[in-house]
Amino acid sequence: MRIVVLAENTAGNTQCGAEHGLCLYIETKSHRLLFDTGASDLFLKNAEILHIDLNTVDTVILSHGHFDHGGGLPYFLEYNGHAKIYVPKDAFGAYYSMHSAGPKYIGLPDGLEQDPRLIICEHDMDIDAELHLFSDIPMIYPIPSANARLKVKKGDAFIADDFRHEQCLMIRENKARYLFSGCAHHGIRNILERFRTQYTGDPDAVFGGFHMMKRSYEPADIEQILDTARALKQYTAQFYTCHCTGTDAYDLMKTVMGPQLNVLHCGDVLSFE
Repeated sequence: MRIVVLAENTAGNTQCGAEHGLCLYIETKSHRLLFDTGASDLFLKNAEILHIDLNTVDTVILSHGHFDHGGGLPYFLEYNGHAKIYVPKDAFGAYYSMHSAGPKYIGLPDGLEQDPRLIICEHDMDIDAELHLFSDIPMIYPIPSANARLKVKKGDAFIADDFRHEQCLMIRENKARYLFSGCAHHGIRNILERFRTQYTGDPDAVFGGFHMMKRSYEPADIEQILDTARALKQYTAQFYTCHCTGTDAYDLMKTVMGPQLNVLHCGDVLSFE
């Protein structure tokens, strides 16, 4: 399996652009796929720089209904005319982030819901022998405190987002299992426990953000980050984090997890045998 980071908050390759978003290009034995599409058309520009032909992509997995993961979808639909797009059932909700200046819309672009290539996913779905989607993640452990500002609009009211629009991808190749989670709004520990229930045992590697990025951290936030790192260290998986984890949180977790935790940047290329 080969993974190329096409959109992320930071650039590892100086020729690549960066943005607040996530897009991973993944090659398996049977598929060429995108996991999320970033916030804009940046993934297309970076793919060209990195000599990746996105016309060969046959599958797109959207992790949840926020613009920084699905804002690039209209550009992909225009560029690639045949790939299937797997979207969580509630991805097209009215999602907002609350700020001092007022609520900011962070949902998906308008006009995509009726595209005939969209496959709406409910609960778990085995796409084929390689690709597996799951959701319905239980809240056993605390969720990221950075979730607090994220809301969904119901009528005139803004209520806490329960992230029912979040799904995860498991790729099975040879005897290895790889877990992909866009932002882990449910909490990465809860997602891993759901994985254990669904598939038995731990994934070999985990990719995605942990949604710990904040402008400032209270002592309770720091302790939650360190608690998470101590818990993840008990898993056998290798972790590759990025995007919404945030540099400060990553640095804290790295002190606990050491080489078990890695960071991803735009332009990075990973290969797994």
